[in-house]
Amino acid sequence: MFKKILIANRGEIACRVIKTARRMGIQTVAVYSDADARAPFVRMADEAVHIGPPPASESYLIADKIIAACKQTGAEAVHPGYGFLSERTSFAEALAKEGIEFIGPPVGAIAAMGDKIESKKLAKQAGVNVVPGFVGEIEDTEHAVRISNEIGYPVMMKASAGGGGKGMRLAYDEKDVREGFESVKREGLNSFGDDRVFIEKFILNPRHIEIQILGDKHGNILYLNERECSIQRRHQKVVEEAPSPFVTPKMRKAMGEQCVALARAVGYYSAGTVELIVSGADPTGESFYFLEMNTRLQVEHPVTECITGVDLVEQMIRVAAGEKLAMSQADVKIDGWAIENRVYAEDPYRGFLPSTGRLIRYRPPVEGWTDDGSENGRRGLDGVRVDDGVYEGGEVSMFYDPMIAKLITWGETRDEAADKQIAALDAFEIEGLGHNIDFVSAIMQHPRFRSGELTTGFIAEEYPDGFTGAATSEEIKKKLAAIAGFVVTARSDRARRATGQLAGELPPPSEWSIVIGGQTFDVELGDEEVLVDGEAIDLAMEYTPGDKLIQAEVDGEAIGVKLETTRTGLRMISRGAIHKVDILPAHVAHLRQHMIEKVPPDLSKFLICPMPGLLVALHVGEGDKVEAGQPLAVVEAMKMENILRAEKSATVKKVNAQAGDSLAVDAIILELE
Repeated sequence: MFKKILIANRGEIACRVIKTARRMGIQTVAVYSDADARAPFVRMADEAVHIGPPPASESYLIADKIIAACKQTGAEAVHPGYGFLSERTSFAEALAKEGIEFIGPPVGAIAAMGDKIESKKLAKQAGVNVVPGFVGEIEDTEHAVRISNEIGYPVMMKASAGGGGKGMRLAYDEKDVREGFESVKREGLNSFGDDRVFIEKFILNPRHIEIQILGDKHGNILYLNERECSIQRRHQKVVEEAPSPFVTPKMRKAMGEQCVALARAVGYYSAGTVELIVSGADPTGESFYFLEMNTRLQVEHPVTECITGVDLVEQMIRVAAGEKLAMSQADVKIDGWAIENRVYAEDPYRGFLPSTGRLIRYRPPVEGWTDDGSENGRRGLDGVRVDDGVYEGGEVSMFYDPMIAKLITWGETRDEAADKQIAALDAFEIEGLGHNIDFVSAIMQHPRFRSGELTTGFIAEEYPDGFTGAATSEEIKKKLAAIAGFVVTARSDRARRATGQLAGELPPPSEWSIVIGGQTFDVELGDEEVLVDGEAIDLAMEYTPGDKLIQAEVDGEAIGVKLETTRTGLRMISRGAIHKVDILPAHVAHLRQHMIEKVPPDLSKFLICPMPGLLVALHVGEGDKVEAGQPLAVVEAMKMENILRAEKSATVKKVNAQAGDSLAVDAIILELE
């Protein structure tokens, strides 16, 4: 077994690998850029080597720097994590030349599966179902249009070397192909150094299901069941679960055996994933097609670990060291249900715009995952596990992926795992930047998610006009009103005591008029009970003025609430929704009618940069006439291109930026008239 390994990655996956290596008695080496000098993974490793400035192209993507760090520290092997160099054949070859073991698959398998065009040819030869499409070089936009017309819309355009949702565009007609083809090429070139694109038929009502593969160097290959990854936004996975609510034992066996056959055909070993697209319109479940094979570890691997009890990182290390798998296909089990939500630095209330900045407050619901080697350890404390690599006071940078953490829950049933997600998300505190906690909580509560009727179009179909918060019942509002009444009474009492006014003789108000979501509640606090609109509410909670998180029990139901003070009351965040709570003592509530509402200024005549980023392209100039929906500019942020469109017909009055400019959030790109 190795004595020392280097992790050629950063963030939560570097922390994840270090924890397993530490349990195995293996020393670890971290490499880091300037942006990560104070990151947790650097502190966790036994040794750390600085490799350059923040851009990945000048640090984490330079193989020579990784190899030099191995030589400097005596690391015998390299775990690449995912992304960066994890599927780059030249890196694996360079390591082999230096006698350094690659904790991953053989070079031939990476080459065969890393090229999406070639991988489809190999999959077909191996007897795996493949999606109809064009497999070959596409010359230009006109060629792409001809191909798309022949295949029939809708079609998916993908960068050949792409992954992680980068370099992908769905086209419903010729116009979409003309607008998106060049963007796909640029994203492929910028993210993967390869601008080749292929086009394939888009399967209607598609479900994204993947099979976890595990193989050793002695020819043993297993499938560790499936993961459902259908809930995606812009082809980036948001929610993953294992097993799938759609897959039957018969389907699981058919999929697994085809995927093992493909892995065997390319001489695969290590822990990889074969991704399949499944037609949800086929009740037999037999219409599944090969999408791609990721030869490295997947972001969502913890859900497989939770239901199988297998530590995939440990298995990767053992396989790389030449050990045989200690299990057979018959040993692979499904125990309970696991769900993973990716917590991203993005603002779902503003169209999911990327958000960067400092984590002023970062308090996950449980401590970061600790690997003690046990089944319960893999599942986390009481079935809640957090895989992260950030810290309070640290910064989420524009240079890397926007994922803050992964929240994983395990339960005996799917509903139990989802309920644990809701409770854990309510207790997950993040301040300083936008995040998607409310959004994924809303998904966990959504009736369609609970029913298991999922497709990759779930988010677009259920939130066509954007996200404004989870649906909130009158019952939840009533419970929040009871909590709000207790909070403001406690605050008033503390303020009275702190100032010493009136010698403590005047009690704080106990009757309040509370408005939540346009609904008014009369709340009265008695000595032993809380009344909401005259109805007794059983409330159990502890609160000290200044607390930002409350864990309460209302009428026997646990509920977590995050609090912020506002000018007119409170901002209460719970169950995937933000509630503006207007509070007045009952005896002055009638004065609300005299309050003046401030109307925000009209900014519709400006094209405003919605996030910090690089202005890649500007399609118009002063004096140009534009139509509603017309692309005006392209801004790149966190490795994704965002097309900014005109909201209405107008004429360009003034241009304030040019291609190549680095823009701050809310920077005015151009003015319309």
